[in-house]
Amino acid sequence: MKHFVATISLLCMGLSGAGSMADAQVSINIFNLNDVLNAKPVDTARFVVQFQATSIADTLHPEKREEESMMLKVGDKCSVYYSYAKSLADSVLEADKAAGVSQEVIMEHIKQYSSKVNAQVYKNYPEGKTTTLDALAASRFRCEEKTERPEWVLHPDTMTILSYPCRKATCHFKGRDYDAWYTPEIPKSEGPWKLCGLPGLILKAQDSREHYTFVCTGIELSHDKSLILFNGADFEPINRKNLQKAYERYAADPLGYIALTSPQVKVTVTDDNGKPYQPKDMPYNPIELAER
Repeated sequence: MKHFVATISLLCMGLSGAGSMADAQVSINIFNLNDVLNAKPVDTARFVVQFQATSIADTLHPEKREEESMMLKVGDKCSVYYSYAKSLADSVLEADKAAGVSQEVIMEHIKQYSSKVNAQVYKNYPEGKTTTLDALAASRFRCEEKTERPEWVLHPDTMTILSYPCRKATCHFKGRDYDAWYTPEIPKSEGPWKLCGLPGLILKAQDSREHYTFVCTGIELSHDKSLILFNGADFEPINRKNLQKAYERYAADPLGYIALTSPQVKVTVTDDNGKPYQPKDMPYNPIELAER
C-alpha cells in the first residue's frame, strides 16, 4: 500500500490580496512513504558542503529570486547534491527507522521537512554515471546519464571564500556559460549540482545570465559517519529528453498533470477567497537548456 502526504506551497509573484493567485507559482509536493522506507546507504560522506542556491524561475521578472539551502555530501565513491531540508529529513527518518517507530510517526516527520527543490543529483552512482532523482507531484523519476565533465578554462584570477583561496575557471555546460571559483586546498573534483572536474572543490558558481548561482556557506568534516542514501531503485527510469518534457507539461498545467499521471491523488488549490483555482502556465526556466 502506498502512503501519500501532499503539501502545497504558493510562491506569490504578484501583489498580495485578491487576485494574486493568477501570478502565483504553485509547488505541489506529494510524499510517498516508500521513498523513505526503501532508502539504502551507498556511501559514507567524508565531508559535507552547504550552498545557498539562488535561481530565477520567471525571466520576465528577474528581480524575483528563489533561494534554497542545498547540501553536497561527498564520499569516497560518490556524492549527492540535494536540499538541506531533505538532508535533515534523512537524518531524522534514519533515526526513526532504527528506533522502529510507527509509520504514522514517520509520516508526521515527513511533513515537517518540505522543500521547493525535489531533485537529487548523484555523481558517480552508478559508477561512471550521473543520476538525477526527481518528483513531480506523485511521479517519481530516475534519470541516469553518462557523466559529463565540463571543459574548463583556467584563469589567473583569485578570490577568497570562507578563508579558502580560490581560483577562477569558466566553461560552457548544459546550455549555459559558467564562472566558477574553486579551491586547490580541498583537492576534490566536486561542486554543486553537476559541476565538477576542477583541481579543487568548487565554492562558487554562476551562469552568465545570473539565473543560477551557488555560493558555499559552510564546509564540515563528517564526524558522525553521515550516510549517502539512495532511494531511487523503484523510481520510473526516464531519459533526459523525456524528463524535460515532463517538466514542461507540469509547468503548463500542474493539476492536469496530476490528474493524468496519478488519478488516485486528489489535490485542490484554492485562491485567497477559498475558491478552487487552476494554476497554469507557471514560469519555467530550467537549469539545463537545449543547445541551439
